[in-house]
Amino acid sequence: MSDFDQMGIVVDWVDACRKGDLATLLDLYADDAQVECMCNGTRYYRGRRELETYWGPRLSTFSSAGFGLEEINPVPLGVDLEYSVAGSLRIHASFRFSPEGKIYSTLCEPAEQTPHAGCAC
Repeated sequence: MSDFDQMGIVVDWVDACRKGDLATLLDLYADDAQVECMCNGTRYYRGRRELETYWGPRLSTFSSAGFGLEEINPVPLGVDLEYSVAGSLRIHASFRFSPEGKIYSTLCEPAEQTPHAGCAC
């Protein structure tokens, strides 16, 4: 069992996304963290610079289109989150954590979509 609040870290992640706060979002990640995005083909981003390149444009989209928390659940190895963009586009994200209480990896993929929705994760 970890001695930090994994759910709280993901709630902070959601808050940073809603506010479009890239610096706060990046500070939640470990220095060598990885994002694996499976929304439009599989792509990997590792380290602060690549995560900044990945998240920067997405946060702009989130803050202008609207970012909603749909579900958040603890799982044996971390936290699973489902969020929506623009009220309908649903994304599933799985978070894993370093022993220091930072996000070590995020895997995002489309959740169940309406027929006209795409993916902006």
